[in-house]
Amino acid sequence: MSFFESLLVLLLVAVVLLQFSRRLRVPYPSMLAMAGAAVALVPGMPYISLDPHVALALFIAPALMDAAFDFPVGTAKRFWLPLLVFAIGGVILTAASVAWLGWAFAGLPFAAALVLGAIVAPPDAAAATAVLSSMTIPRDTDTILRGESLFNDAAALLIFDAALAIQSAGGVDREVAMHLGLAVPGGIALGLAAAWTSQRLRRFVAGTLGGIVLQFVQTLLLWVIAERLELSAVLAIVTFAMAMARSPTQSSTRMRVQSYAVWTVVVFVLNVMAFLLMGMQVRDIVQQMEAGHLGQAIAFSLAVIAVVVVVRLAICVGFNRIHAWFVMRRGEPEPATVTQSLLAGWCGMRGLVTLATAFALPADFPQRDIVVLTAFAVVLATLVVQGLTLTPIIRWLKLDRREAGHGEMIHLRGKIAQAGLSRLEDIAGPEAELLRSKFSIERTAASNEAAEQSLDIYRKLALKAVAAQREKLEYLRSRQLINVEEYNFLLEEIDWRELSVLPEHARRIEES
Repeated sequence: MSFFESLLVLLLVAVVLLQFSRRLRVPYPSMLAMAGAAVALVPGMPYISLDPHVALALFIAPALMDAAFDFPVGTAKRFWLPLLVFAIGGVILTAASVAWLGWAFAGLPFAAALVLGAIVAPPDAAAATAVLSSMTIPRDTDTILRGESLFNDAAALLIFDAALAIQSAGGVDREVAMHLGLAVPGGIALGLAAAWTSQRLRRFVAGTLGGIVLQFVQTLLLWVIAERLELSAVLAIVTFAMAMARSPTQSSTRMRVQSYAVWTVVVFVLNVMAFLLMGMQVRDIVQQMEAGHLGQAIAFSLAVIAVVVVVRLAICVGFNRIHAWFVMRRGEPEPATVTQSLLAGWCGMRGLVTLATAFALPADFPQRDIVVLTAFAVVLATLVVQGLTLTPIIRWLKLDRREAGHGEMIHLRGKIAQAGLSRLEDIAGPEAELLRSKFSIERTAASNEAAEQSLDIYRKLALKAVAAQREKLEYLRSRQLINVEEYNFLLEEIDWRELSVLPEHARRIEES
């Protein structure tokens, strides 16, 4: 099969698997990991190769942009200590531990072993998010888990880039030292410059499909420019995204909703491609290995898996206890419990970044087959074992706060509805009165069960009216009383009206 035909088949397989994932309540990254392993066992599946630089830009740049844009600078400032410990301390300690293992037992040069350490060091929040989206855990824990993935990725990719440069050059010479010294500040400066430029160009493409296309083009172009200038492409993307995210409301509502939908689909498709392409690569590696060599590679992979899991748990629990001790000495309440740290430790699944960096290794990398096989084994083991046990562990640790979380959301909606009422307070007229009635129903539903029933009745009535509008629109189209453009425009208006009254669970697109 050609590349295009193979890709269509892989995407179709992914869609089928995700239906099983949704019905079995299995996190979709865990299902994709098992699919990747299955692909490795299927004879006759084609091997699809990508240039290492293309692989990094294609898989890493959009994923980093998506994660960084969703994590505001203010949140990073508030949780700077745990994020610093996990992203810097956790990634460095994990990379160093795996590097020592690779150097001592697999015979890898230390720089190459450090590349392996950087590949398997960063946890990916995708699997944890897939589970956490259907549950509610303490808000601080949830924020840190989602935020640390971004900073873990950035730290690990910096180590990966530095170690790979040293390995390729055969040591730290003047050229490598210059590259490493300028890469970090240069990448940050380039990201800020790109954000400044993009904010001024945005008004020319606001409200157009070209504006969404430009988001992808500028992300990939920024990565390519950073690499050509030998700057940190990772920091350029992260800096650019976080700078752009400081003013998300400057774009139109229509553009924002459509943009989020498009980015979610693109990042999801990249995850699918990465898992299945890695499965193909692993199949070829396993077929070419001698039996004795394969046994050694599997034993080494198991040792790396154990190190990755143990180091993550040790860092999470150790930081939690040390931090709690210092905080409680000052007479302040405990910031996070041991159970929260255990949950954070178990949310150490590896995913897209690990696959993409392993996929991007050059063909002449020392013992590339063992490194790639180990990376895939770490992803498979953590996603399957930890991913499938995450929900029962949350229940066992008594951290499932779905009931409390539902109440908190109602309270927040009440505050937002009150803000709308306050703005309309001094305005007279039937239009203002109509809006006041709607916001009043939403506000009182936050504190009164009877009012919540009133809100449900309001929704049912509104949906009945919307259904009648949709029937009328179809009737007009069937009688050829409106053209295609008018039909699509009016249908979109009715769809937005329906979305505005649907309950929360009916507005979400399920991942798993």
